[in-house]
Formats: sequence, structure tokens, C-alpha cells
Amino acid sequence: MGALTDRVAGLLAAHRWAAGPTLVSTAASGTAAATTLVIARGVGAAAFGHFTVVLSIALIVTVGMMMSLNSVMFQELPRAESAERPAQLKTEQLKTELVTTALLCTLVLGAVVFAAGMLAAPLLTRALGVDTRTLAFALALALSMTLNQLTESFLRGLKRFRLVAGLKLAVAVAYLGGAAFFLLVLGARDAEPYLVALIGTNLVFALLSFAGFEVAPRSWSRTLARSLYRHGAYVTVIGALTAVAFGVDVIFLNHWAPRADVGVYSVYNGFPKRLLGVVFIDGIGLVLLPTLATSDKPAVMRRIARLGPVVFAATAVFAFAASTVFFLLVGGEYPYSLGLMALSALGIGVHTVFNLQQVALTMDGVRGAKVLIGCLLAGTPLALACQAALIAWQGLTGGLVAFVLSNLVLVAVVTAVSARLYRPASEVRG
Repeated sequence: MGALTDRVAGLLAAHRWAAGPTLVSTAASGTAAATTLVIARGVGAAAFGHFTVVLSIALIVTVGMMMSLNSVMFQELPRAESAERPAQLKTEQLKTELVTTALLCTLVLGAVVFAAGMLAAPLLTRALGVDTRTLAFALALALSMTLNQLTESFLRGLKRFRLVAGLKLAVAVAYLGGAAFFLLVLGARDAEPYLVALIGTNLVFALLSFAGFEVAPRSWSRTLARSLYRHGAYVTVIGALTAVAFGVDVIFLNHWAPRADVGVYSVYNGFPKRLLGVVFIDGIGLVLLPTLATSDKPAVMRRIARLGPVVFAATAVFAFAASTVFFLLVGGEYPYSLGLMALSALGIGVHTVFNLQQVALTMDGVRGAKVLIGCLLAGTPLALACQAALIAWQGLTGGLVAFVLSNLVLVAVVTAVSARLYRPASEVRG
């Protein structure tokens, strides 16, 4: 552990330049979180449940629209600076070609997925338990989120950290102002105005981000497009499996419980889960991800196995305390229950351990991605069956219990498989 601590300290010193953008991005994420609480308190549990259903469907659809090109851009744009590239292809030309190809491919694929979703509305609405209008909002939100995440990956890949942080904060403040206007001035108590505001701010971010990169339609490359999608294929499979494993619970709850319970479930479970994800991405991920990428993978997996109980306990305590504050802020339509809060904290704790395992395996390249995909294929059916049975039986409480059990199943599978496949070299030779 001493060696890993020293490496983290060294990376912190090396990345002091990122402290400002990181703080601004964290402030932007905190502003967005505050907006979610404002909406939850203002519109009530039932309307916020509708908001959550649309968001959950959009998060799943985003995986198909994005095809992990944002993750590919994080790697390929920095590599464009490498001297190993062909001398005749200038660095700026390559960057423009990467950005243009990824953007145009995503626009076309996103439009196709949106159109296909609307054409299949009679089947999808029946399967998801929503109406056509809700499905249309979910698809539109997914497309706006896809463009938001992709253009952000362009800026980060091109090291425009200050620009992306400033844009995120400006858009988050605008979203908060819009939500406050709808609530306090117009008195809107329906989810749709806030969904329109969210879609609009995502698109505004995407448009403003064009100041940080160049797009030249003629530089689009079919060969490069195939390469980018092939590169992102494994990450896309992982994203699809995790989106289903941890997004279908809201859809199940929308089937078998009142809409207000969906809103309450989001405050107990969904909001703390997303907040912790944001803290990881905008905070410790800056140092942890490079460390994992260059560390000995068997040693990393053993450390994660040893630190798992500590990570679980610390995250569960944090989630319990944070959720208590959230409930004090959102008001009386969201009943506070000590037992439900404890279940939520347990689930968030185990989910954090799984996320840490997932990141460690993903940073091992194709080998780690294949291992993680195998674990997800083995554990996800059991997790989904558990969610469906418990939510149909006990509704909100069943959903929280199922979230705990689903994560325990996946953590157990990943732990068992990684313990076998990521053994030290001396044990393998023996």
C-alpha cells in the first residue's frame, strides 16, 4: 500500500494544474445536484417519479447512441500528439479528422435510434409501461445527453480543461435558473418543462463547446469510423450491461408501484448514486485512473479485495448522512424512514465497491474488458430476476433490497473470477 500511496501523492503533485478546473467542474456538478433537489421538492413525488422514469430510459438509450465514442476520444485525441503517427499527417489534421468522424457518426446514429424508437413506440411503450409522449421525451433527452457527453470528451481529450469546466458551470447555473423560473414564476408542477430545460442546456453545452475544436465535414473517414467503433465495442457492451442492470429497477418500479414511489425511490437511491459517481469522475478519478492504468493489475485487484470492506463502510456512512440531508431539503412528500435509509446506504456502499472493480478491470484493456463482460453476463440475469421479483412483491422496499442483492451478486462474481485470473506470476508458474 505504501508504494501505491507514494504514486498517488506523486500524481497529485504532477496534476496541480488541474486543481482549478476540477474545483469548477465539481461546483458545476454540485449546482446540477441542487437543481435536482429543487425540482424534486417543487413538483412533488409523483411528477419527480415521471422525471426519473424519463431519465432512466434515456440513460439506457444513450449507450446505443454513443457506442462509447466518448471513451475512445479520451484515448485517441491525446495519442494524436504522438510522434509515432505518420509524418505526412499533421497533428491538427488528425485531431480534426477524429472529432469530425466521431461527431457525424454520432449524429447519424442518434437520429436513426431516435427514429427507430418512435417507429417502435407501440411495442416499446407497452414493454416499458409508459406512453408515447414519455418515450419521445426519453429519446430526445438521450440524444441531447449523447451530444453533451461526446463534445465534452472532445474538449477533455484536447486538454481544454478550463473551457469545459467553465461551460459546465455556466450551463448548470442556467439550468438552475430555468428550473427556479418554472417553479417560482410559472408555478409548473409537471415534469415536462424541467425535461425541456435539461434537453436545452445539454444542447447549449454541445453548441458552445464548438469553440474548443474544429469540425470539417470533408475530413470524415469511413476507415476511421470503423476503427473508432471497433475500439469502443467492448466498452459499449459493458455500458449496455451495466445500464440495464442498474437502470431497469426504475422501470420495474414504474410497472408495479405508484408513480410517487418512483420519485421517493430516486431520492433514496438514484440521486445519491449519481452524486457519488460525479464525485468520482470530477474528483479522485483524475488521479486514480492514471494510477490504475499503469499499476500491476494482479496487485491492484488484490488491494481492491482487501480494501473492499473499508470502501463499503465509508461509502455507506457517507450515503446515509447525505441522504438524510436530502430528505430534510426536499420536504414532506418524501417520507423519511430509518430502515429504508439504511437499505439505501447498504446498496450504495456495495455499488461503490463494484464500480471500483469495474474501473480497475476496464483499465486493463481488452483482457480486463473481456473478464468484466463475462462477469456481467453471468451475474446480470440473476440480478434482474431478483429486482423483478422483489419489486413486484414489495414495491419501493423491494427495490432497495434488490439493489443491495444485485450489487452483492456482481461483486461476488467479479471477486471470484478476478481472484482466479489475476493471480501473482509466481502462483501461476507454480
